[in-house]
Amino acid sequence: MISILPTAFIFIAAALVLGLLPKGNVRGVILLITPILAAWQIWNLPAGIFAQVEFVGQTLDMMRVDKLSRIFGLIFCLAAFLGNLYAWHVRDFIQQIAALLYAGAAIGAVFAGDLITLFFYWEGTALASVFLIWARRTEGSYHTGMRYLIIQITSGVILLAGTALLYRETGSITFERMTLGSLGTWLIFLSFGIKCAFPLLHNWLQDSYPAATITGTVILSAFTTKLAVYALARGFAGTELLIYIGAVMTLFPIFFAEIENDLRRVLAYSLNNQLGFMVVGIGVGTEMAINGTASHAFAHILYKALLFMSVGAVMLRTGTSKASELGGLCRTMPRTAIFCLIGAASISAFPLFSGFVTKSLIMDETANQHYPIIWAILVFASAGVLSHSGIKIPYFTFFGHDSGLRPNEAPIHMQMAMGFTAFLCVFIGVYPEPLYALLPYEVVYRPYTMSHVVGQLQLLCFALLAFAVLMRRGIHPPEIRAVNLDVDWIYRRFIPKLYNIIYNSVVKVFIFIEAVIISVIQMTIKGLYKLHGPETGVSRMRGVGAMVMWVAILLGVALISSYF
Repeated sequence: MISILPTAFIFIAAALVLGLLPKGNVRGVILLITPILAAWQIWNLPAGIFAQVEFVGQTLDMMRVDKLSRIFGLIFCLAAFLGNLYAWHVRDFIQQIAALLYAGAAIGAVFAGDLITLFFYWEGTALASVFLIWARRTEGSYHTGMRYLIIQITSGVILLAGTALLYRETGSITFERMTLGSLGTWLIFLSFGIKCAFPLLHNWLQDSYPAATITGTVILSAFTTKLAVYALARGFAGTELLIYIGAVMTLFPIFFAEIENDLRRVLAYSLNNQLGFMVVGIGVGTEMAINGTASHAFAHILYKALLFMSVGAVMLRTGTSKASELGGLCRTMPRTAIFCLIGAASISAFPLFSGFVTKSLIMDETANQHYPIIWAILVFASAGVLSHSGIKIPYFTFFGHDSGLRPNEAPIHMQMAMGFTAFLCVFIGVYPEPLYALLPYEVVYRPYTMSHVVGQLQLLCFALLAFAVLMRRGIHPPEIRAVNLDVDWIYRRFIPKLYNIIYNSVVKVFIFIEAVIISVIQMTIKGLYKLHGPETGVSRMRGVGAMVMWVAILLGVALISSYF
């Protein structure tokens, strides 16, 4: 039965069982066993299409297994396991159910063979994940969750509209590679772009992830955006527009992350930066570039989760994730500091860490396909990510100035989750062949050549030197409490204010026009009253003699008229 059951149903069934269990460790065991069972199924399923059902005259392919869907399904299961282990202490029923349903919906979407099935799971990720934000139970998280839900649901509605138009044009709902040549495909592309946090569509990410619970942020970082990366790789590989979109995505978050004080927001901007590398790889579209995107998504889920875990552990113990309020925590949280450094080295693509053996696939293929400017942008972005994530996060949290805080080390289950994730970051970096074997296409690539290693070390050393000089001379942006404006200011502040100004102006114009019309009507009434009122004009009261005279005049006129 389990071999033919859609993998998402395993998570849904586990959520139903979880709802019947009392609070305690049994729930935690279910949360850990479920992704292991799902990963075992994914690993053993042969390539092909399974679990087909008829729906409103259409055949839905609920399980399409190939190498691209398999690698994303496996890393999603691994992320769910690590996130639930990290959240072992959580006894909140809402968070536990949301974590299961969210992971299940994301995995279901990965294996969807048609756009209708994709739509249902697409919206499922939105509905489940928002509860990880609301679970914080603050007024701010409520409003943030509502914004997040509106944007994510809108993405699904656009996907459904694009699917309907594409079906009308082609008669097919199969989820396969598409070309941007019709309104339907453009709408589907836009839907994927919203979830992937394209430029100008990205602020839901920086708004929502830091507003979630400590454990919720770790889980959120793994699924939504990487699901969008998978969807773009499946549907729009080789679309050149993605190369330029991805290049912009790698650049603009660097500057926001450098001046941001909230370290979870720094990591959210950094996440956007890393997505840019994957989007560039999808845009290049060759077999090696798609391999680079899939492997970098795999590695990114791990090292980004590790960084969110370390900052979350600090937040759990200190109550804050503000860089201006932290520092010197390596004294009492040394293991968390080491795990954070491993995550920082991985995201910075240091040799012997996971980011080095995955990001280089994308960068080298970009150069091989003759995009020198894009390659240069990626090199600059690589130096930038070292500055804001590789250095800033561990430096201002565990080193730097002494904040005077002396918190206890992270709980043991958090250390276990961070330790296992850190091990995988190092293992993949030292021995990437098992990861390469999972990739969609055959990999003939050697990351550890002299030119690769020396070139990357030169870049990293330059970035480290630049950071040291900027800090020494006081040029580096200080870590202070502040509100940094992003493009969301346009639709959260500027547009509402502009709307109010326009609305008030239009109201005033209509009030003025109404007053003028009323004044004209009143003047007209007064004029008519003067001419035809009972006391004025021809209608006023007259004496009997005057009336006799008028009757005589009218009689005379009538006689004269009859005579002639």
